[in-house]
Amino acid sequence: MVQRTLPEKLSILADAAKYDASCASSGGERRGSRDGKGIGSTTGAGICHAWAPDGRCISLLKILLTNFCIYDCAYCINRVSSRVERARFSVEEVVSLTLEFYRRNYIEGLFLSSGIIRSPDETMAEMVRVARTLREREHFRGYIHLKTIPDAAPELIAEAGKWADRLSINVELPTEAALTRLAPEKSVKTIHGAMAEVKARGEAAKDRTARGTRAPRFAPAGQSTQMIVGADAATDGEILRRSSSLYNSFALRRVYYSAFSPIPDASRMLPLIQPPLVREHRLYQADWLMRNYGFDASEIAPPAGMLDLQIDPKLAWALAHRGLFPVDVNRAPREMLLRIPGIGPRSVDRILKARRHRTLRYEDLLAIGCVLKHAEPFITLPGWSPRALPDDANLRARFAPAPEQLSLF
Repeated sequence: MVQRTLPEKLSILADAAKYDASCASSGGERRGSRDGKGIGSTTGAGICHAWAPDGRCISLLKILLTNFCIYDCAYCINRVSSRVERARFSVEEVVSLTLEFYRRNYIEGLFLSSGIIRSPDETMAEMVRVARTLREREHFRGYIHLKTIPDAAPELIAEAGKWADRLSINVELPTEAALTRLAPEKSVKTIHGAMAEVKARGEAAKDRTARGTRAPRFAPAGQSTQMIVGADAATDGEILRRSSSLYNSFALRRVYYSAFSPIPDASRMLPLIQPPLVREHRLYQADWLMRNYGFDASEIAPPAGMLDLQIDPKLAWALAHRGLFPVDVNRAPREMLLRIPGIGPRSVDRILKARRHRTLRYEDLLAIGCVLKHAEPFITLPGWSPRALPDDANLRARFAPAPEQLSLF
């Protein structure tokens, strides 16, 4: 194997980790100070941003332990048949990188994933050793997120939860048929079994013993997962129903959606082009409606199974159910207020609180923070009436992006 320096390993294994969206990374303008005209950089290899359980945005070192893998998942750039540059960190190298980045205030935590080397148990054991060494020997108190390997032994998953703040187990693809075809070494049954194990241990950690003491700590930030969108023929409706089932069955904190990206030496089973990124965005919006607005997956996805790419899912639902509108803002229950485009949960709470004392007017909604540009056709209250606007055949055109002249070249 080629002997690589630590910076070379970091470059390879940080780049390989970028395909995992279950660490909620956010982009930013690429800036650096190598020209001597400034201080700091946003281009450090492996640094991403994620949301902590308390809502803070934190910087994480996001890397793979190794991109060597014995599996041959068709959609994965690190599969065994792929001709990519390979590298592998030792446990001590990951510990050292995490601490040095932390001391320099580059990061506040670690997101660690890995290809499968030799066996799932051996790989999971090395990842656990990284977390245990950071916690026990180095007394590291930062955030740790470990990608759990479903085939690993339950005792390894249990120990991973002892040291990590969050665990994630990727379901990879929306349907069992797609997983069997594109990742034959993986099993939906095994993935669900591992998720159930994490859920059970997480619930047990919240209980108190007979003496009133808490059970041992276990992944207090819960678990998450990721689905690849566009690598198979699954519709948005199927994806959302699968997400809803995962939320209900395994108490997941988040389902992340990652638009399929064509990879080198791709299998013929994969599409030649990636899906539009706006599709990924609409799925996140729909997911948000399920988690925070009380929508069911079956309500959000249209009969054709695909979300409207031009308008957001909540607005699309309202346009498809015009008979329910306009809504009287001063009388409607919370559940109906949440379904009005342009009004979110925080605004609904403010509306309910304010209308206990007086009748709300149009200008009050402005002060509350409602997006009235979207809400106007769907509400009525003193100072505003939509008149025939909800029945306007061209109402959708009011919200859809303006048509653009395509270039001929």
